[in-house]
Amino acid sequence: MAVSNAQLRAFHAVAQQGSFTRAAERLCLSQPAVSDQVRKLEELFGVLLFHRTKRSVQLTELGEQLLGITQRLYAVVAEAQELLSSSRALQSGSLTLAVDSPVHVLPFIAAFNARYPGIRFNLVTGNTDEALARLFAYQADFAVLGRPVTDENLLSHVLSSAPLVAFVGLEHPWAGRESIVLADLDDTPLVLRERGSMTRQMIEDELRREGLRVRSALEVEGREAVFEMVAAGLGVGIVSAAEFGSSRAMRALPILDCQQRMTETLVCRRDQGSRRIIATFLEVVRSNSGG
Repeated sequence: MAVSNAQLRAFHAVAQQGSFTRAAERLCLSQPAVSDQVRKLEELFGVLLFHRTKRSVQLTELGEQLLGITQRLYAVVAEAQELLSSSRALQSGSLTLAVDSPVHVLPFIAAFNARYPGIRFNLVTGNTDEALARLFAYQADFAVLGRPVTDENLLSHVLSSAPLVAFVGLEHPWAGRESIVLADLDDTPLVLRERGSMTRQMIEDELRREGLRVRSALEVEGREAVFEMVAAGLGVGIVSAAEFGSSRAMRALPILDCQQRMTETLVCRRDQGSRRIIATFLEVVRSNSGG
């Protein structure tokens, strides 16, 4: 029994898109054609790869295992295509970046696009743990992590390092202050990001190191949600100074005795580092950041 590339591509597209309709659009095929390829693959081996309902498509346990294989397979296919076309300039293609906040990579994307305007960038947002997971699952070419890394399987470049700051809405009692200390945050209602966020981990570590109480008034997903809740007066937020910006209707408060700094690190898989598009983006980042 030989599995065909068409069957694997159809399975891979459905697994990645979570939908037969979106997979068909991605492959430029009809939905019945994609469904037929997946059905033939399942019938060939007598297995079930997806749980299907009228509203959703979910991978079975076996489907999850096969997706791990096809992710590696098509990453190698992309590498082969780049090798075979390496004599040409980077005229087309795409890079996917899994980022906690896009602010750290936007200048490098702009510099890269100035040289290679045919390259398309896809930015996927999530916390540090999610970004790293996407990278190792071959769902992203680069990840931006809120911490330094020493993993020998990764190539890395530090983009920035900045202190943590607290911030409050303009109606908050602290809005007239110039700064705070960690003791001010003792048992103070905080608006915290989801677990897996390095900002959250760092401020919790700082408070506990000083024997102070961590009080979460709200837990939300994503940095923008934190800004919205703080602006509404629902608590104190914590963010890297580099990510606060200057135009928000909120007050940034340096934490004078906070020892932690948020280090943003760009990483890619070492086994993907020879791909021309990845190596070139790394070169642009290093040449434009003095690294």
